[in-house]
Amino acid sequence: MPAPFSRPLPGLEELRPPAVPPPAQALGEDTLLAMYRAMVLVRTLDTKMVVLQRQGRISFYGPITGQEAATLGLAYALRPEDWIFPALREAAVALVRGLDLRRMVAQCFGNVLDETRGRQMPCHYVHKVGHYYAMSSSIGSQLPHAVGCAYALQVRGEPGVSVACLGDGAVSEGDFHAAMNFAGLWRAPCVFFCQNNQWAISVPYEKQSATATIAEKAQAYGFEGRRCDGNDILAVYETVREALEKAREGGGPTLVEALTYRVLGHTTSDDPSRYRDEAETARWKERDPIARFGVQLRARGLLDDAREAEIRRWARETVERAIAEVEHAPPPPLESLIEDITAMPQPRLERQLAELRRALERTGHDPLGAAGHR
Repeated sequence: MPAPFSRPLPGLEELRPPAVPPPAQALGEDTLLAMYRAMVLVRTLDTKMVVLQRQGRISFYGPITGQEAATLGLAYALRPEDWIFPALREAAVALVRGLDLRRMVAQCFGNVLDETRGRQMPCHYVHKVGHYYAMSSSIGSQLPHAVGCAYALQVRGEPGVSVACLGDGAVSEGDFHAAMNFAGLWRAPCVFFCQNNQWAISVPYEKQSATATIAEKAQAYGFEGRRCDGNDILAVYETVREALEKAREGGGPTLVEALTYRVLGHTTSDDPSRYRDEAETARWKERDPIARFGVQLRARGLLDDAREAEIRRWARETVERAIAEVEHAPPPPLESLIEDITAMPQPRLERQLAELRRALERTGHDPLGAAGHR
C-alpha cells in the first residue's frame, strides 16, 4: 500500500460532520460553515482538475459542478456506521468521511500513491474505512449491491443504513427495478438517493421515463418516494436525514429524488452544447447552490466578504498543495500488473511478466510514461 503522507492537509478535519446529525434547524455554526467550506473546496477541485485534463496532465475527469448541494447534503446527513454505494457524482461524500484529498488527486493521475494502483478509471474512488464502496461506470450496477448490504445489516442486527446512489439515467436500467423490488419486499434499511440532473449524458429525462417524477416510482415497489430541491443543501440534508432515521427505526426504504442540474458536460470527454440548449444551462446557473447557501449564511450573520475570501483562498491553496504533493510521484511498479489477483501470483502470470520485462529491455520502452499518468 502507498506510504502515508507525512502531515495532514490543514483545515480538512473541519469538514467532518457530527456523529449524530441533528435536524437542519438545529445545525450549529461550525457545521454550517463546514458545509460551505466543503462546497467551495469541491468546486475548486473540479475547476482545477478540468484544467489539468485540458493540459494533458490527467486523462479524464467527471465534475459535479452545480450539484454540490445534493452531494454534500447527503454527506452531512449520514452517520459513521452508514454505507455509501456511489454512482458518478458522490466523491465529495468520501472526502467528508475522511478520504485524503491527495489520495483523490493521485487516483486521477494513477501513480504509485493511488490506492487502486492505476487500475480504476480516473475520479472513481474507493474509501474502505469510510464505508464508501468502489465507484463504477456501469450504470446502476451498485444498486443491488446496496440493497444486499442493507439486507445483511438487517439480518445481522447491525446498526447503519445503506445508501444506494444513482442518477436519472439509472432508472432505465434493470438493476434499478430489481433493487427497488427487493428493498421493498425486505423492508430493508436502505435509502435510494437519486441526483436527477436531468441529463443521462445526452438523453433528457422526458425521453426515458413516462412518469413526471422519479420519486413516484417508489409507489410501485411499496415504499415512499420524496422529492427535494437538489440545489438547496439544507433541503437535501433534512430530506435525507429523515429518510435515514426512518430506515434506522425499521420503517423500510425511501427513494429520495434531489432535483438539480448538470451545468457542465457529463465528463471532460463530453460537449453538451451539441445536444442541449445552453440557454437552459444559463438559467440553472442562476440557481447556483454555493451562491444560494452563501446568501442563507449571510442572512444568519455567519458569512461576510472577508470570511468568504478566506474560505476561497484556503480551498485554492489546499487543492494546489495536494496536486503539488502527488503529481510527480512515479508510476506503480511493473510487478503490480500481476498482484492483487490471487493470493500468490500464478506461475503463468510470472512468466508473462518476465517476458514483458525482457521486451521492454530490448526496446527501451517505458509503457507507463515518465510521470505515471494514464
